[in-house]
Amino acid sequence: MKKLNFPSFEFKIKKENNNNLIFDEIRKKWLLLNPEEWVRQNFIHFIISKNYPKSLINCEKSFYINNVLKRYDIVVYDNKGDVKILVECKSPNIKIKKEHFDQVMRYNTKLRSEIIIVTNGITHFYFKFNNETKEYQQETDLTLYKR
Repeated sequence: MKKLNFPSFEFKIKKENNNNLIFDEIRKKWLLLNPEEWVRQNFIHFIISKNYPKSLINCEKSFYINNVLKRYDIVVYDNKGDVKILVECKSPNIKIKKEHFDQVMRYNTKLRSEIIIVTNGITHFYFKFNNETKEYQQETDLTLYKR
């Protein structure tokens, strides 16, 4: 798989029926290793490296917006069960465009996350909601987890 813009992490990878599989530490199952999954698994490990507990991380869950089924890539909850971080992952081969930000912001009308991240594994965009201005402001990194 392509080298991404993350620290090096240890992954469990195996070959089965001519397919490469990667073990997802959050969902506790083997998944087909495609480019977007590679980004998602790296970002999960990146979140964990920032001291976020695995128990607060959720992946690829479906939800509805105006009766239309959607699926987010990664959500991190706070201790109260509210969404704190919403991550949209794209394949490293996809250049991040305005439409990807629009997608994650549509998701956020329902999820109401304080932090929004869009990544293709090479380029990462971090945004945090400012309660004073009521707008998202671009950040440079994901902050360490604080209880």
